[in-house]
Amino acid sequence: MPKSLALLAGLSLALILLRVMKTPLKLAIRLLGNTLLGLLALYILQSTSAYTGIVLGLNLWNALVVGVLGLPGLGLLLLLQWIL
Repeated sequence: MPKSLALLAGLSLALILLRVMKTPLKLAIRLLGNTLLGLLALYILQSTSAYTGIVLGLNLWNALVVGVLGLPGLGLLLLLQWIL
């Protein structure tokens, strides 16, 4: 009986935490997906750099900027590279 009560309490706590963390968890998953898409875009840009001459580093920060900001983020990174 005590084990089933502890299991029920644990499941209840897990459901409460899931309900409270639903929105932040959604945002974190969306941010991760956008970062992966940004990483893919940077990889494609890097693989065509021999033809275009555009070179950006393939790292997490650049992927995060491109993933979150999109095309303006890519322009921002290119502008920063050109200025610095």
